[in-house]
Amino acid sequence: MTDAKQVKLKPGDTIGILGGGQLGRMLAMAAARLGLRCQVFSPDPDSPAFDVVLNATCAEYADVEALELFAHDVDVITYEFENVPSAAAMVLDSRRPVLPNRKILETTQDRLAEKDFVTKLGIGTAAYADVTSVASLREAIVRIGLPAVLKTRRFGYDGKGQAIIREGDDIAKVWTSLATKSAILEAFIPYEREISVIAARSAAGQVECFDVTENEHRDHILKISRAPAPIPDALAEEARSIASRIATALDYVGVLAVEMFVLANGGGSKVLVNEIAPRVHNSGHWTLDGASVSQFEQHIRAIAGWPLGKPVRHGEIVTMTNLIGDEINDYEKWLSVPGATVHIYGKGAPRPGRKMGHVTEVRPSKGK
Repeated sequence: MTDAKQVKLKPGDTIGILGGGQLGRMLAMAAARLGLRCQVFSPDPDSPAFDVVLNATCAEYADVEALELFAHDVDVITYEFENVPSAAAMVLDSRRPVLPNRKILETTQDRLAEKDFVTKLGIGTAAYADVTSVASLREAIVRIGLPAVLKTRRFGYDGKGQAIIREGDDIAKVWTSLATKSAILEAFIPYEREISVIAARSAAGQVECFDVTENEHRDHILKISRAPAPIPDALAEEARSIASRIATALDYVGVLAVEMFVLANGGGSKVLVNEIAPRVHNSGHWTLDGASVSQFEQHIRAIAGWPLGKPVRHGEIVTMTNLIGDEINDYEKWLSVPGATVHIYGKGAPRPGRKMGHVTEVRPSKGK
């Protein structure tokens, strides 16, 4: 395992990216602008990231020979999704630097381990409990109360792998429907709004946070992000401080997102951490056109051993709208909207719930 502080890429060097989705695609495009090459490893032959790189490896993550050849061709390795198989990460880590450090995945791939980690930092989260059976679920409900959210400890995203439990629900049926032996029960939070902070950290310990973003979900999928979030400056500073503390405690190198809830708290508000995403994040897409440096470029800079940029937001408000499913077919209507930039991911046929692209809109600052 190579010390991240020893990584110092130069233009012309190659970054290996695990995962070929839209995040990998945008990482590769950001790297290209900085004169860095990328090679993408993905088992999906239709990966949209393959379209923007010269070299790609289409193989399963269990294919050790393919992993070894991939590692031989690159100088540093990163990933676009957090559920990288641990065995694959170990194979690669023994041959090339893997950033962020694969050990971080042991915390962020497991919702219970993640909650324990955040709590030990003295940072607030929803009340939670480990659940391994119907009996332990009933005990957890007694302690936490209802409504509550039951989630699988691993592999959940966009609302998958979770269920809300309310008074009168058949507890045994809910447990069976989740089809898991390891889960976490979390208290349901009556939040005012959902926010996130995109933070970048270098190997030298420099941390740069983007403006706090407000997020709106539809059918458990992020639909709209707005920056800056309409919250008091003190609360925004607290949210950025929390993200910085988490990145530093993880000794993180790269970009991560910290999702939070804003709660009414007497005469003011407070924030609770919901989840950590150890990667570039959908709620940070607004930075592509709405900031002086994007989350993707920050990530590339961090893993390359380059200085991070100081993010400066363009305009008064920046809005990102996801184009989900068939919405991509109406992309032309966005092309003539003032201040809008259209990003199409190059995926195949649209499916319900599939993120096909996004649009960023920059509202000019007053007086301009």
